Amino acid sequence: MNRRDALFATGALLAAGAASAATDHSHHHHAGPHPWQAVLDTAGICIEKGEVCLTHCIMLMGEGDKTMAACATSVRDMLASCRALITLAGAESKFAPKLAALCVDVCKACEAECKKHADKHKACKECMESCTECAKACKAKVA
Repeated sequence: MNRRDALFATGALLAAGAASAATDHSHHHHAGPHPWQAVLDTAGICIEKGEVCLTHCIMLMGEGDKTMAACATSVRDMLASCRALITLAGAESKFAPKLAALCVDVCKACEAECKKHADKHKACKECMESCTECAKACKAKVA
């Protein structure tokens, strides 16, 4: 083995050791699921379904259906509150419980508005259902 091969082997060994240390998570002490996991999950689904519903409302309004305006407004409010909730709940912020309580009201309002169109529009029905679940999860967390 020449000097060049020895240096290459040493470098490879050091790189492998560094990669192993970078992926070693044994020092983390996870105590189980996130305390806000149910809220995070349901709020995420609300955002997913809400984006589809809002797009659907906008398309229908573009075709002249003004009856979808209130639905679009309620979905927009829900999206804003659920996005903020995911941020604060994910960080276990001291403000997360207050926002979760507000999200109960926002999700119930969105649910009520989407319910008016649920029999005609799949997007509204799915948004309504996701709001129901998110409101339940938020209420359970702050109860």
